[in-house]
Amino acid sequence: MIVLSLSCKKCDNEFEGWFSSHQSCEKQIKKGMVECTICNSKKIEKSLSKPNVAVHKGKSTSQNEASKILRSKLKELKTFVKDNCEYVGDQFPYEARRIHYDKLNKPIYGHATKKEADELKEEGIETTSIPWIKEEN
Repeated sequence: MIVLSLSCKKCDNEFEGWFSSHQSCEKQIKKGMVECTICNSKKIEKSLSKPNVAVHKGKSTSQNEASKILRSKLKELKTFVKDNCEYVGDQFPYEARRIHYDKLNKPIYGHATKKEADELKEEGIETTSIPWIKEEN
């Protein structure tokens, strides 16, 4: 598995995706199988990725097994966020500012464009983007 940096042409959101190869990434983007983590647009492009050098010792994990483990961990993260944070949707930038400036301790999650996230960062408000995988039926 490789981690590639992706960006949304619609909202400028930057996020990462896990793929078996560069070719797999390109095929999935062309087929509309990759969606923005913020606006769900399928207008995605690969962007410059950081180099990743790893040294594995001991037992290796198959790509299929690694994919299952990653998907399981992402589901756990999603469940944790939903159970412990308030969903504020597109009001995320407003709510993040309110929490920051009013010095509240209130965990939230929602949506922000790349521009909005950058503005929050400039104000000293720390945010992070997480992959939000869809539930399988």
